[in-house]
Amino acid sequence: MAGSRMQLELSRVVQGRSRLGVLKGLGRTGQHSLEIPGCLLYTHFGTVPHLTQDTLHTLISLPSVTQITLSHIAEHQEVLEEFKDGFRKFAGLHDTVLYCSLHDPATHSPTGYTTNKTVSVWGSGGRIELTVAKFMAFQKTVQPDWYQSMCDGETWQNSASRKRVRKSVDRTLAHLDECLLVHQKSKELEGVEVFGVVEGGDILEERVRSARETAKRPVAGFCLDGLQTGSMDQTLRTQLITAMIKELPEDKPRLLHGVGRPDEVLACVEAGVDLFESFFPFLATERGCALSFGFDISTDPERAVLELNEEKATAGESQQNGDLNRHDQTQMTPFEMNLKEKRYQDDFRPLVEGCGCYCCKNHQRAYLYHLLVTNELLAGVLLMIHNTAHYHGFFGALREALATDKLDVLKKRVLGDGGLQTERKE
Repeated sequence: MAGSRMQLELSRVVQGRSRLGVLKGLGRTGQHSLEIPGCLLYTHFGTVPHLTQDTLHTLISLPSVTQITLSHIAEHQEVLEEFKDGFRKFAGLHDTVLYCSLHDPATHSPTGYTTNKTVSVWGSGGRIELTVAKFMAFQKTVQPDWYQSMCDGETWQNSASRKRVRKSVDRTLAHLDECLLVHQKSKELEGVEVFGVVEGGDILEERVRSARETAKRPVAGFCLDGLQTGSMDQTLRTQLITAMIKELPEDKPRLLHGVGRPDEVLACVEAGVDLFESFFPFLATERGCALSFGFDISTDPERAVLELNEEKATAGESQQNGDLNRHDQTQMTPFEMNLKEKRYQDDFRPLVEGCGCYCCKNHQRAYLYHLLVTNELLAGVLLMIHNTAHYHGFFGALREALATDKLDVLKKRVLGDGGLQTERKE
């Protein structure tokens, strides 16, 4: 992978781990960049769920990198091969960098279908088995700007044995070597970057081995896999990330798969993670919920306390459904309000006071309640507009907090609601 355009420029490292900077030289021509810590733009087949391209681009500060997954694309290989001009043009995507990952982070894939030579992805038509040759044929057809290498990521479950975890690491390294061999011989993939995948389940020694060996390969960055929400608690996740990062070079980005909750994002950034997938707004939208956690660190401290108390008073009942200690990503979290609750039918305030998104500037909670209880498609559109804007605003605040030594302030702002709601439940 000699001559890689992707360059990570760090402007600050806080407390030896949290990294602030810019990932430059993205895309085939190298004109794009992505601020870190940051997230990718989550899509289904190249489209943000519920939103057209025109609607999406009414939002400001969107990431320059769009994530697509083979689980959505694999069953359309023949059509894409016939089209010949790559997925970006096929999906009508324009000024964006394309990143191709293996699985949809918002969906749990069935396990038990990997072999020494194959992995499986699950599309709407069922299971699709991939060899390295088929996986790389997909990359040539899709023509992404960067992609994760093929991996055996089925060891995130607590029941995985040490032997199974070791086999996962060995397989993933073997897949990476085969992918790199094909990649380096392919004219279609010139200028495309490869991210190596770090596996190892919940076994520290295997995580370290996987990171150390992957770092020896000519990859542009690293995907930390098998640490997703629901697989382990945050204490263990932080311990494993810390150990892995010690083995990884400082000048290459680290992308964490399957973690999107704000509390977990904050903890993982403190452990040294740079990039995340932005599927969390979609999950909240599918629940009929609006993200409502605070992240404004510029507010006067006394005013912030008053605003926080007001938020708790208005959102407390709904947030009792969420628990900071709950790790199932299908369940409601303390960072959102359930607009299907009857208490919102005559609540004429915006979803979040001060939010500048189209939904909050033009509609009230009562209107969203009506749309949801009558199953109107517009409910998903408006919620996705708000949730996407809110989530990416959180990452902007996170970068500002790192730049201005206010990370502790941000953590109190983000986590305050959830922590107090947990206490109230007790």
